[in-house]
Amino acid sequence: MTPTPTHRPVAMLDLAAEFGLFGDRIRAVVNEVLESQRFIGGPAIAELESKIAKRVGVAHAIAVSSGTDALLCALMTLGVGPGDEVIVPSFTFFATAGSVARVGATPVFVDIDERTFNLDPNRVREAMTSCTKAIIAVHLFGQCADMDAIREIAREGGVRVIEDAAQALGASYHGQSACAMSDLACLSFYPTKNLGGFGEGGMVLTDDDELGALARQMRVHGESSRYHHERVGGNFRLDTMKAAILSVKLDYFDEFTERRRQNAKAYGGLLRDAGVTTPFVPDGHEPVYHQYSVLANARDELVTFLRERDVQSGIYYPVGLHDQACFKQFRHGDLPVTERACRRILSLPCHPMLTDEDLAYVASCVRAGTQKHGRVEPAAGSVTGAAAGH
Repeated sequence: MTPTPTHRPVAMLDLAAEFGLFGDRIRAVVNEVLESQRFIGGPAIAELESKIAKRVGVAHAIAVSSGTDALLCALMTLGVGPGDEVIVPSFTFFATAGSVARVGATPVFVDIDERTFNLDPNRVREAMTSCTKAIIAVHLFGQCADMDAIREIAREGGVRVIEDAAQALGASYHGQSACAMSDLACLSFYPTKNLGGFGEGGMVLTDDDELGALARQMRVHGESSRYHHERVGGNFRLDTMKAAILSVKLDYFDEFTERRRQNAKAYGGLLRDAGVTTPFVPDGHEPVYHQYSVLANARDELVTFLRERDVQSGIYYPVGLHDQACFKQFRHGDLPVTERACRRILSLPCHPMLTDEDLAYVASCVRAGTQKHGRVEPAAGSVTGAAAGH
């Protein structure tokens, strides 16, 4: 298919089209909350928590005010603070490391696997010290990190594991659900997420009864009973109206996830030999494609080329966290795989409202752009055809 400006614009997300599928249901639950006048707590919170806990397969799901607050709440629940080190990937959203710094601990940045963009367990092992309190495993772009290796390293070192699954609700790893493979897991319901809310929102999940109880305390200023505080927590409550809306959207989640997977599979064929390195999916992994991210030579030129043809794209992330000015005191050497990924990463539209024609148009534009601005050779062992496992 030859790129043509007559094709409709292709956006990274189409929330308006999604809303058209369930807008009436959302208006109905919003009216119910308005009629009840219960904007904090209430049955909508408990309903959402129960649905997510059951879906993931854990005993406790604690709805909180954002994905960032979920990370803060998890770290506070584990007692992470000054003098502690927390191992994090540098190639991730700021909140992963920012939350560690906010509780007074030291984020220790490690490099990523060049094919999956997730934590490299070998680098994690090298970074372990007597001060290591936890490892945050980010399931980037909706694909789980190598949790067997990470959990084994954590067991050997006697440290806790937190899953940052903000992008990975619904993903699985050798039959295990994201959010069910750690001491505590964190979700985000930011509007752009696969399960996106109407505003900020998040969740902390655990199968540990003690940690679940502590997280619930931390959500309300560490309160053990009304106006009695054993710990200092935060105001991490999710609004009732947002929870009611999320419960409606959750009914569409499986359908949307399957569409994302179908889109990714289609891209795998359409982008074969198109001059980009497409996502690698190890055996036993079932991603949810929060982002469909490729590696491209002359990435910035390709972004401009796509924009001129009304195709949006995203760069997640242009700078590793170890290179952020606010973290300069925590930097200990270069992270070459992260730095290469930051120069070459590019996310293409993969949302569930795309048509087959949209996918073909995006792929044709990518192919034309790489032919004009230069091609990239696939990294060793990478998959350049259809995503593995699909």
